[in-house]
Amino acid sequence: MQPVADLRPGLLEQWLGDATGRDEIRLGDVLTGGNSNVTRLIETRQGRLVLRHPPVNVVSDKAAAGIEREYRAISALYGKAPVPKPVAWCSDASVIGQPFAVTEWIDGHALSERLPPDWPQTAQAIDALGLAMVRGLAQVHALDWRETVDPGFGRPEGFVERQIARWLKVRENDAVRELPLLAQIAAWLRAHEPQQPRASVIHCDFHLDNCLMARTGPELRAILDWEMATLGDPRIDLGLCLFFWQRDAAASPGFAFVQGLSNRTDVISPRALAYAWSEASGLDHDSIDYFIVFAAWRLAAIVEGAWVLQCRGKEDTAYARGLEHDVPALLREAAAIIDKGKV
Repeated sequence: MQPVADLRPGLLEQWLGDATGRDEIRLGDVLTGGNSNVTRLIETRQGRLVLRHPPVNVVSDKAAAGIEREYRAISALYGKAPVPKPVAWCSDASVIGQPFAVTEWIDGHALSERLPPDWPQTAQAIDALGLAMVRGLAQVHALDWRETVDPGFGRPEGFVERQIARWLKVRENDAVRELPLLAQIAAWLRAHEPQQPRASVIHCDFHLDNCLMARTGPELRAILDWEMATLGDPRIDLGLCLFFWQRDAAASPGFAFVQGLSNRTDVISPRALAYAWSEASGLDHDSIDYFIVFAAWRLAAIVEGAWVLQCRGKEDTAYARGLEHDVPALLREAAAIIDKGKV
C-alpha cells in the first residue's frame, strides 16, 4: 500500500468546504488500485468523494502534473464518456502537502484476476466485461478532440515515434542488464508504423484494471486513472487492452495478473473485441496487431525503470522484484506476435 500523507485534515476540511459547500467532512480509508498516485475516500454529509494526490514521498512538479492532467482530462470528458465527475482541483500544496484533485465517488468493482464471487463464474460474464470495456473506450475515442480538450492538451501526431525515441534513450542511458529485444522491436516498430487516420483523446494505460464495473454485473461505471492521458492514435489504447486479453497463462506471461480473469480459451477473442470497438467508435482497427506489439514494448520499456531502481537498492517491493521476469516476458510476447506474422 502506498504511504499515507499527513493530510492535515483541518485544513483539508476547511478548503473543501469552501470549494464545494459540503460539510461534516471526514477523511476515510486509502483505496486500493493505482500504482502511481494515492486514492483516498472522503466522507461528507452530502455524499462520498475521492481524493487523488501524488505519493507522499514524491514532491515534484512532474508528479503534480500527472494529477492535474488527470483532472483536466475528466473535466473535459465528463458527460460525454464514462469518467468520474470532477469536483475540485487544488494547486496549493500548503493544504495537504501536495496538489490534489477531488472527484465524486462511484460505487463499483475494479476487476483484474477474478470475477466477484456473487457473479456467474462463466465465460459469458467475462465476454460481457470485455465488451463493456471496449465500448466504453470507444465513447472516448469517438469524440472530436478539438471540441473536447484545449489545444495545449497534447500533440495529436507522432506519439508512437516520440515514445520509441524517448524510451530507447532512457533505457540506453540507464541500463542494468542486456535486453536486445528492446532495440530489435523498436527498429521493427519504426519500419512498420501504419498511417494514423486521426487522433483522439487517449488514456495511455487502458485495461480492465483501470475500469470500474457495477456491483451487480458487467456494466461499465467509469474509466479511472487518467494521469497519462494525451492525444494520439486511438488504436494505442485498444492495443494495450487487447494485448492483455486471452493470454496463455501456461506460458508465464509478463504481468499475468492484468486482466488475468480473461486468460482462458473459451472467452471472446481479442479480434472480436476489436470489431466491437470499431462498431461503437466508427473507427477502423486496421493494423491493430502493430499496436498490440507497441503496447507490450512500451510497457516493458517504461517499467524496466523500476527494475533499475531495485537493482540499485533504491526500491524493494514485490512488484519491482517481479520485473526481473516480467520485462523480458513482455518483450518475448511482442516478438512472438511479430514472428507469427499476425501484423
